[in-house]
Order: sequence, then C-alpha cells, then structure tokens
Amino acid sequence: MSAISPFSISKQPPLILVADDDKTMRVLLRKAMEQEGYRVVEVNDGQQCLDAYDTIKPDIVLLDAVMPVMDGFTCCRQLLKIARNNLISALASFDTDSALNNTVISKLWERTPILMITCLDDEESVNRAFEAGAMDYITKPIHWAVLRQRLRRLLQQAQVYKQLEAANQALQHIANVDGLTGLANRRRFDDYLNTQWINLAQEEAPLSLILCDIDFFKFYNDKYGHPAGDVCLQKVGQVLSHTAQKNQDLVARYGGEEFAVIMPNTHAVGAVHVAAAMQAGVRDLKILHDGSDVSEYVTLSMGVATMVPTWESSPSDLIVKADKALYQAKAEGRDRIILK
Repeated sequence: MSAISPFSISKQPPLILVADDDKTMRVLLRKAMEQEGYRVVEVNDGQQCLDAYDTIKPDIVLLDAVMPVMDGFTCCRQLLKIARNNLISALASFDTDSALNNTVISKLWERTPILMITCLDDEESVNRAFEAGAMDYITKPIHWAVLRQRLRRLLQQAQVYKQLEAANQALQHIANVDGLTGLANRRRFDDYLNTQWINLAQEEAPLSLILCDIDFFKFYNDKYGHPAGDVCLQKVGQVLSHTAQKNQDLVARYGGEEFAVIMPNTHAVGAVHVAAAMQAGVRDLKILHDGSDVSEYVTLSMGVATMVPTWESSPSDLIVKADKALYQAKAEGRDRIILK
C-alpha cells in the first residue's frame, strides 16, 4: 500500500472516524487505514459517532448504514443539522465579536466528507444515503482498492475546500481592514452601521457614533514626514481600539486622519464617556506636535451623536449629526468633544 499524501493543511495525518457496530469490520478498517498512514478513531453506533465528532473533529467519517441505537442515515442527517446550527451561531455573532477575528467560515464543516459503508446495495438505500448527506457510498464486502481511492479523492476534495475557505477569509480580511492601522475600513464601517441600524430599529434601542479627527494632522505630516504620520495614525488607532468598551463597538478608520466608533446599545452619556477616555488616552501618548495650535502633543477633536434608529430615518442621519458635532468641535478651538 502507498504512503500517505499530504492531504491535510495540518502537519498531522488525516483523522478518520469509523462508525460500525461490527467489531471485525472496525478492526479491518482500522488496519487498512493505518497502513495508509491515517489516524483512526472507532465508535459502535451513530450516537457515539455524533459525540465523538464534536470532540475529535475528524477529516472524514466512515459510516455504516445499519447500526443499533442510531443508524447511519439518521446520524448523517444529524451531522448536517449540527453543521447548520454551528453556522447559524457563527453568523449570529459575526457583527458582534469584531467580525474580522471571527472564523465564520471554519464553521462550515459540511465539507467534512461522509462515506457510507453498508451491505445495503438497493436503489432506495443508495438514494437515502445521498439524501441524508453522504458524499459517497460503498458496499460490503469492501473492495479495498476502491475504498482507498475513494478516501484519497474525498480527502483531496476536502483539502481543496479548506484552501478555498482560507483564501476567502484572506480576501474578506483585505476587503474589510485598513492596511495601515489594522482597524476596520470604510467599507466595513458602512456595512456594520447599516446592519446595526436595522437591528436596533427592531429593538428600538440607541445607537451612538463617534467621529474624531487628529488636530492639525496636515501640519504634523509637513513637520515630521509621512512615515512619522503613519506611525501616529497607528498609535492613535490602537488607543481607540483598546478603549472601546464593548465587543459590539466597532472602531474604523473613516478616512485620512479621521476615525469612527460605532456603539450599538449605547446612550449619549456612555458614548461621551468613552470619547473622553479615548481623548485622554491619545493625550497620554505624548506624541510631540509642534505644528499644533492647541497643544504641544497630538490631540483629538471629537463629535458624538446618538439616535434611536427608526424605519423612517437612515444611518446617514446619524453620520450627519456626528459630522456636524465634529465640525463644531473644530470651529470652537479643537481638542474637545461636542455632543449632538
């Protein structure tokens, strides 16, 4: 028998979960799979298969159709049901847990192939297997060369899916993250604001927005150069991100030297409190700024606005309010917070 190919993204050999109530068959499958270089875990029935899957997360499942306690058809359907529930749970938290760090795609373990192995070879049983979610089907007595090739093909397909999912995650990251600061970018800001507007309109709960601008940043760049300006933006972004109070808060680079903080379920008082903490945190950085008219260090002007979203209003209304507050903060001398 041939040596194992590097199917899995991980350095470990693929892990195979074998579910069969026939001990002799399990022993034969284990020996054949281990000779191929695979790792193997055995269980006696469908219920044990479900329990083991949650624990070991196998790369492939070999599932007997006829077993006590829970048959293979039922087990297969339950595996797919768990997958859907995992995905629903992941999507529900996608906009609340700093979405870019949330591996939603990893929840799509429907890609984990299920190969049904059974003595049933009638058309109805074959149809039931595929309808239950099996990706392939092989009958007993097993033709071992056929089984090895089908396992190899299914694992290779799973590897391709994982690579595509990883690439998709990377593209999502690029599409939603500001390359300089690592914060959410304007695209992510717009998407998140729209999502929260709809959610909070249904809940009749408040939504706050902070817009902030580094005071006299053009003069900072002119005095210290653009590389130093980039470092300044990064440091300010880190302070804003670390000061954000809740998991639901999204800190974004709004454009140039402007930052924005979306704060769902936050009243005006709470938003002003957070804005003050952010402003103080930037002052504490003590980044020298000889070009500033208000301080020897880098400071922020901040506009805060709060609304309870409704179906008659729109996210742009909140942006306009926060932008007017920011404009007023600049007009009144900068290095201050204005609430609208």
